[in-house]
Amino acid sequence: MSLAQSSKHLSQNDPTINAEGYGPIKGTLSTGRIGMIWLAANLVVTTLLTGTLFIPGVSWQLALGLICLGSVIGGIVLVLVGNMGTRTGLSTMSLTKGAFGLRGAYLTTIANVVILMGWCWVQAILAGVTVNFLVEQTFGFSNPILFSVLCQTLVVSLAIFGHKGIAKVEPWLALIILLIMVYIFSVAFKAHPISDFIHMNVDEGLGWNGMTVLDVVIATAISWTVLSAEFNRLAKSQKAGVIGSGVGYVISTVLSMSLGATAIAYLVLEGETVHSFDPTTIVAAFGAPLAIVIFLSVMATNTMVMYGMISSIMNIAPSDKVKFIPIALFIGAISIIGSSWLAMLDQFTSFLTLVGTLFLPVFAIMIVDYYIVHKGSYDRDILLRRGGKYWYQSGINIAALTVWIIGVIISLWLTYSVTSPIGATVPTFVISFILYLGWKYLAKDIVKDKPLSLHLLPEELESRNI
Repeated sequence: MSLAQSSKHLSQNDPTINAEGYGPIKGTLSTGRIGMIWLAANLVVTTLLTGTLFIPGVSWQLALGLICLGSVIGGIVLVLVGNMGTRTGLSTMSLTKGAFGLRGAYLTTIANVVILMGWCWVQAILAGVTVNFLVEQTFGFSNPILFSVLCQTLVVSLAIFGHKGIAKVEPWLALIILLIMVYIFSVAFKAHPISDFIHMNVDEGLGWNGMTVLDVVIATAISWTVLSAEFNRLAKSQKAGVIGSGVGYVISTVLSMSLGATAIAYLVLEGETVHSFDPTTIVAAFGAPLAIVIFLSVMATNTMVMYGMISSIMNIAPSDKVKFIPIALFIGAISIIGSSWLAMLDQFTSFLTLVGTLFLPVFAIMIVDYYIVHKGSYDRDILLRRGGKYWYQSGINIAALTVWIIGVIISLWLTYSVTSPIGATVPTFVISFILYLGWKYLAKDIVKDKPLSLHLLPEELESRNI
């Protein structure tokens, strides 16, 4: 039975589950398949180009070390939130209802759609700029806005009609990208020994240092965590989800960002004028095959991001009146209009900062609430539209909302007002974690007895006589 058929079957037997996919899903995928999903998802041009931001602002070897460290730190948060999806069968935004309340989760969903929309715009623009570069080189015609809009229009069409096919093709695209990576690494290291990369001059005037690099790498993981439960609820077991997502995410991020850092370092050593976060710079150096891969990877990933936005909206407001196509068209129209904003590429670092600012406190709160306050179990009250244990005060958990606001303020303060020796992402997460845990401890809201970990699919509950 397909996921769509499963959702339809459940909706006919449970009024809390929407026929378009609202409600829990029981996963069947192995460790290797989950790993391939995460490997394919993050082998994209945005991750690659993020690595180009750091060079020559910091040394090549420091950039690679921080890429590894930041990917592991951010990956831990991603895995913990994703595991909640495996255990319950729910999507990330549905899970925020447990901590923020049935109405409070509307706010996290709005923030999520904002983040995913930003990714849509950035990736569509990157695809458009890349296509424009090839067309200009071949025919002399240049209109990057036109090609960006056309690329995103294609994405919207695929999101409505072809997202399942794209999901099947994406792992093959990942394989192609891996082969291109091997090619680029080989070209770079054949031209220059590793010692040249290590001793390359650093331009401190670019404003980068170790902690700002680490913050950006962690923020990249946080940006993917908004969809971690969506992916990991497809795993057949917690082991499959944890190992698959952890290994797949870290490997793909380290490879992609390291490739970007190495490619831009190679161009610097070649004496070329470089522009960070510009696909045409590396396409000009490494050829049209890389441009084709960039275009295809953006189409695949952006389609799934679009689908994630639609799913988030439908999951937060379950109703038979909420239909897939109208929402897809509305969200698609906004994404197409935004893809014409080419200046978005110049704001990419600020965008990643926004990701961390909005969602680091959210995930800290979610992890505390699920694993500590509720001892690793949410019950079916989380599927209700109103009432039940997750209704809190008029549908909002004041504790979670307050700590979220405080966390956002702390993140902004550490990012823009003071120079933090330990960056902004780690302290924001830790402070939000401690504040929410302390609030719940003082309010004596922590569950005393460890409840049975529940997957919320009705058939699963019936099999356990619950």
